[in-house]
Amino acid sequence: MAKTKILFITHEMSPFLEISKISEITRQLPQAMQEKGFEIRILMPRFGNINERRNRLHEVIRLSGMNIVVDNNDNPLIIKVASLPAARMQVYFLDNEEYFQRKKVFRDESGKFFEDNNERSLFFCKGALETVKKLGWSPDVVHCHGWFTAMIPMYLKKVYHDDPTFKDAKVFYSLFNEDTDFGQDTLTSKYGEMAAQEDVSAEDAAVYGSGSYADVYKGALTYTDIVVKADENLNADVLKFVEEQNIRVFSPNAIDDYEGYSALYEEFASEEVEA
Repeated sequence: MAKTKILFITHEMSPFLEISKISEITRQLPQAMQEKGFEIRILMPRFGNINERRNRLHEVIRLSGMNIVVDNNDNPLIIKVASLPAARMQVYFLDNEEYFQRKKVFRDESGKFFEDNNERSLFFCKGALETVKKLGWSPDVVHCHGWFTAMIPMYLKKVYHDDPTFKDAKVFYSLFNEDTDFGQDTLTSKYGEMAAQEDVSAEDAAVYGSGSYADVYKGALTYTDIVVKADENLNADVLKFVEEQNIRVFSPNAIDDYEGYSALYEEFASEEVEA
């Protein structure tokens, strides 16, 4: 029987970038699933404060060279990889000079939210899926972590739904308390509008609303198969939306409830289960 394949997409992962609880979960969960016999891949941005030399990143020539269109502009995508020998895992990094070569991640030196965070997220989300296509690897489950991956579910359901790489993939989305990272800032309504320029209808993208934290998640969860409550003190508006839309929820018993995760991945990877 073929191994179940899980694609983890995140904006942070220990030891490369540690901003929040997400970095620890995205470090431990993939390893635990790999040790249980799952086949995994991990993708994240190569933010400018990730030390290439210390982490031994190197470019993957066969995967690099694509251009990703965001807001009618072509943006070159460079793919790099690093290994975690102790875990026998590889992590793929998406790089672009304009979007990611900055000393800060989401805010400038004065603490101001980068105005182009919406473009940066779109570039990463589209670039991540195009990279997996180029890998020639078809995941059974795509598991998103963090708001930066919020356009992944819509792309999967509306752009790549007939693509052989992704057509049977189920979407998981882990919710975290990210108010300190995002707070009262916004990706603006341009987040959905830019996606509609190139890839989807305006109606499909309208679910991302004003680009506020809650609206971005409402948009993402509209196209999500299962929500993981991976943290406490989650956004009340987002939780209300999950309940109203009757989206299936998984609440791990603990941060290391790997048996629960494993059972769920296997269930959703089965073709007998409806999306």
